[in-house]
Amino acid sequence: MTHGSRLTAVGHYQPAGILTNEDLAGMVDTSDEWIRSRVGIRTRHVAGPDEPVDELAAHAAAKALAAAGHGPETVDLVVVATSTAIDRSPNTAARVAARLGIPSPAAMDVNVVCAGFPHALATADHAVRAGAATRALVIGADKMSEVTDWTDRTTCVLVGDGAGAAVVEADVERPAGADGAAAADARPGIGPVLWGSVPEMGHAVRIEGTPPRFAQEGQSVYRWATTRLPAIARQVCERSGIAPADLAGVVLHQANLRIIEPLAEKIGAVNAVVARDVTESGNTSAASIPLALSKLVERGELTTGDPVLLFGFGGNLSYAGQVIRCP
Repeated sequence: MTHGSRLTAVGHYQPAGILTNEDLAGMVDTSDEWIRSRVGIRTRHVAGPDEPVDELAAHAAAKALAAAGHGPETVDLVVVATSTAIDRSPNTAARVAARLGIPSPAAMDVNVVCAGFPHALATADHAVRAGAATRALVIGADKMSEVTDWTDRTTCVLVGDGAGAAVVEADVERPAGADGAAAADARPGIGPVLWGSVPEMGHAVRIEGTPPRFAQEGQSVYRWATTRLPAIARQVCERSGIAPADLAGVVLHQANLRIIEPLAEKIGAVNAVVARDVTESGNTSAASIPLALSKLVERGELTTGDPVLLFGFGGNLSYAGQVIRCP
């Protein structure tokens, strides 16, 4: 028997503060109709000055641990995907571990911006498969409001704050039966990752400067996402041995409804529930995939064992995805 990994629980958290399109129309030259027609966003959650990104992450992680039925003392790896941690040390993962009382985990941050969560999930999956960890907390958390120029109508209408988390545990993959067919539960809970980047286009999405500010070349990102990514996402499915038509769910990075809907269609996921959390949460960067996944599970739109494509793209012009079995 070989060791694999599986995703056993999810959780999410959003701050109480809500910013509507009408609110933004009072701050910059924009309107509800303009925002909805271009990105599909209606509302977004915005954290207060006393709500750091590690607090958002810890709330989501605590919910995921509770859903899995485990205490913090059982976790030996914490991986946080974030690009909005202001401090370099302690890192966000260490601060989450301290908030939750996790005694001695390996704690690391992963900064791949909007593609951060699939990268972090793959990192935990690889660690578990290699025997370096047995139970991991994988968190995507970003406080985009802290790196946003609220006078720039091209970016401030896009962003929101939040966190999503998953518990990843060691599993045992049983060998194939005598007829050569693998047992139903032999399929890995987390499929192989496909990841990469387009470094020469890294300037298209940026969080840089002092103080750091989010900026992007929206049309370049839109063209790249709608033309290049469908083929890559289909390759993710191929690596997991599943046809896109057999997916029960598709959870893409929640950047823009005009990107999400055509991309899901071009992948061929004709029978899947497609996450559209961007409409109520905005672009929460690394938080967007686990946040949207957790909401679909909470509402019962996805159930245990469902095959779900997770696929992130954006900052650095990076991308990553895997097919997981729903907890």
